[in-house]
Amino acid sequence: MPLPLACLLLLLLSTHSALALKICSFNVRSFGESKKANCNAMDVIVKVIKRCDIILLMEIKDSSNRICPTLMEKLNGEKLVSVKQSYLYHDYQAGDADVFSREPFVVWFQSPYTAVKDFVIVPLHTTPETSVREIDELADVYTDVKRRWNAENFIFMGDFNAGCSYVPKKAWKDIRLRTDPKFVWLIGDQEDTTVKKSTNCAYDRIVLRGQNIVNSVVPQSNLVFDFQKAYRLSESKALDVSDHFPVEFKLQSSRAFTNSKKSVSSKKKKKTSHA
Repeated sequence: MPLPLACLLLLLLSTHSALALKICSFNVRSFGESKKANCNAMDVIVKVIKRCDIILLMEIKDSSNRICPTLMEKLNGEKLVSVKQSYLYHDYQAGDADVFSREPFVVWFQSPYTAVKDFVIVPLHTTPETSVREIDELADVYTDVKRRWNAENFIFMGDFNAGCSYVPKKAWKDIRLRTDPKFVWLIGDQEDTTVKKSTNCAYDRIVLRGQNIVNSVVPQSNLVFDFQKAYRLSESKALDVSDHFPVEFKLQSSRAFTNSKKSVSSKKKKKTSHA
């Protein structure tokens, strides 16, 4: 596995093949040697990761390349997806300044067990001061990837810093991912993705593009995972893990999606026969 992929997107091996595919995004905040040495924090991080089939991890500070192998040793199971293509996006458009503080490492996944058979994940971790411009620039990333691969199903996710003072309400009109209704935001402005009780901000987001993938989302599966509540941690212990909660959603399995379509078709036939 190439180093950029290992440190940005962890392709997790789980045993959920008969169920929905859970996709998560988690800013682990300064995940380096000191956090790796904190057994309690590592235990929670591994629990969070094991809940997911694909997870984007951010703020991995691992120049020695020890953290990713350590995590992978603790994970096992069945391979549910594979990587079709990947590339590091560079903003070389004429007359358009490169606004990304961290260029997105784009990955195209093949997923034979889900209703939607392939999807592109575009990760983003913005700098707070430039978050509005960086989120808006994802529209250009979408155009570039679609031209390059002719892909249809897109997932944009990460720590967008898309809340509170970083993206004031009046700034949303300048963000194409927000003004274009074809981009569907799964994590809304009212959500709180922060651990600290003193804050209430929807920094972390998931955005979809493509009717097939939007239709394949398991209803009510898009949420913020409060690991502090789930694992009964104090605020200080939770902050040892991160100051962000993960965000997530599920894609329907191909079997569940087929059964759902059959159920809808059956109901329509019954209504017709009673008419």
